[in-house]
Amino acid sequence: MALMHVQFFSEKLGMCVAMDAIIPQAVNGQIGISNVADGGPYKTLYLLHGMSDDHTIWQRRTSIERYAADYGIAVIMPSTQLGWYTDMHHGLKWWTYISEELPSICRKFFPLSEKREDTFAAGLSMGGYGAAKLGLGAGETFSKVATLSGGLDVCAIMRNPELTADRGNFWFNVFGPLETLEGSDNDLLALATKRKAAGMMPKVYQWCGTEDFLYKQNLTFRDHLQKLGYDLTYEEGSGDHQWKYWDEKIQRVLEWLEL
Repeated sequence: MALMHVQFFSEKLGMCVAMDAIIPQAVNGQIGISNVADGGPYKTLYLLHGMSDDHTIWQRRTSIERYAADYGIAVIMPSTQLGWYTDMHHGLKWWTYISEELPSICRKFFPLSEKREDTFAAGLSMGGYGAAKLGLGAGETFSKVATLSGGLDVCAIMRNPELTADRGNFWFNVFGPLETLEGSDNDLLALATKRKAAGMMPKVYQWCGTEDFLYKQNLTFRDHLQKLGYDLTYEEGSGDHQWKYWDEKIQRVLEWLEL
């Protein structure tokens, strides 16, 4: 596997941004790691970070390169700052960047498949929201998405003073007023309903720990997708909001993708 640290310019954001990319490499002499690279174009997982982190975190907290090597899949890990994968009410167009511009750029930089059935997204916490949103809001590009301990009900977050009190106007700057957030494309529950009507519904994998502060949101999201008839694989287990669980579950996600 090749690990690339990439700095490049985003037209949609109007600034330079960073991503790390793990790309399969066909080699014979590398010791201690699988080699199933076939020369591409490669199936691709866009792997998203949470609120406190950046594009380097999956490599620092897990063995994602080693896990991906077993499947010969490319992994794209972009930095999206604190934009919540959203065209912000006051701020940058992170949704347009992550859903449209980034896949186009990556397919020009690397030998990646352009097929919907070969393009996936996964993430944790804020990144779990982003991954689910890519499947529901960009279903023509992403066929399977996985959310780990996702913040899946941002309306509930904005109603909860314990989650919002210490961040001032942050949530308003991202999503705008609650009354316009509800029912918008930033509201995943509403977006899931719209995606069903539009067709091309993604397959979804969802996991959350039963002691996680986002557990109730995950139950709400699970029940909503099941009611709508999504192809959902839901799993839970003992655990809270930390990396020892996400390291384990990203391996489960790769297995679930049936690569």
